[in-house]
Amino acid sequence: MSTRAGVLGPVLVELAAAGLDPDSVLATIDAALEEDLPDGSVDVTSVATIPADATGSGVFAAREAGVVAGLGVAALVFLRVDPRVDVHDRVADGTRVAADDVVLRVSGPTRSLLTAERTALNLASHLSGVATATSHWVDALAGTRARVLDTRKTLPRLRALQKYAVRCGGGVNHRLSLSDRAMVKDNHVVAAGGVVPAYERVRAAYPDLRVEVEVTDLDQLRELLGAGCTEILLDNMDTATMTEAVAVTAGRATLEASGGLTLERAREVAETGVDFISVGALTHSVRVFDLGLDLT
Repeated sequence: MSTRAGVLGPVLVELAAAGLDPDSVLATIDAALEEDLPDGSVDVTSVATIPADATGSGVFAAREAGVVAGLGVAALVFLRVDPRVDVHDRVADGTRVAADDVVLRVSGPTRSLLTAERTALNLASHLSGVATATSHWVDALAGTRARVLDTRKTLPRLRALQKYAVRCGGGVNHRLSLSDRAMVKDNHVVAAGGVVPAYERVRAAYPDLRVEVEVTDLDQLRELLGAGCTEILLDNMDTATMTEAVAVTAGRATLEASGGLTLERAREVAETGVDFISVGALTHSVRVFDLGLDLT
């Protein structure tokens, strides 16, 4: 495709360097645009109200303070709709912005700008929401050893982009799929007959794979430490129990706190000494960040 080799190229290279698959990002954008323009249709409102040769400029601006992410994806939306669009003055993903800051400027055929507007805003606003939410947790944990982790509680087809946004906000990615890391949860423990049998079966089947096992009490924790498990998830434990878990572990394993954690409780949990705090809400129920496009 000519646009891929031309104007799309630099943005695709940038996203690849950030750990994203350019082909997957383009497929997501194309699927989103297909929802607005099914079967090669047109934006009837823009076609009816705007002359074909009209050109214009517009600014993407933040309407609140936060951390932006997905602006490169938004740029690709405009270029995918019309390679004649010029995207410039784009701030880097991961930048903290204030209300009214301009984060992106576009110019080109006016019809194309308005056709791309909603898809670009949908993606950038959602990903900036993820990055902003993550930054709040990062700020709450500042000065402790704990770091905030995401989960697999992501929207279909958007996992890689949502996890990218978590990184933009200063968070850490957990596993990307069911195959790149083993995660032994309560149902696996029940099926295997205990935490140690479950752990040992994974180690036997996949000796080179990282394995994390969920525990609900200190007895299970002690059993796993005795078996040599070095990554353990503390599920729905109160603060006192987590503090004791850290003491019992004594550095023999990394500990992840999980289960119903809130931002208000983040500091309290981090000060127990756990290494990670996993938060599904970073991706499954995040509030979008308020971005807007205004023609100038």
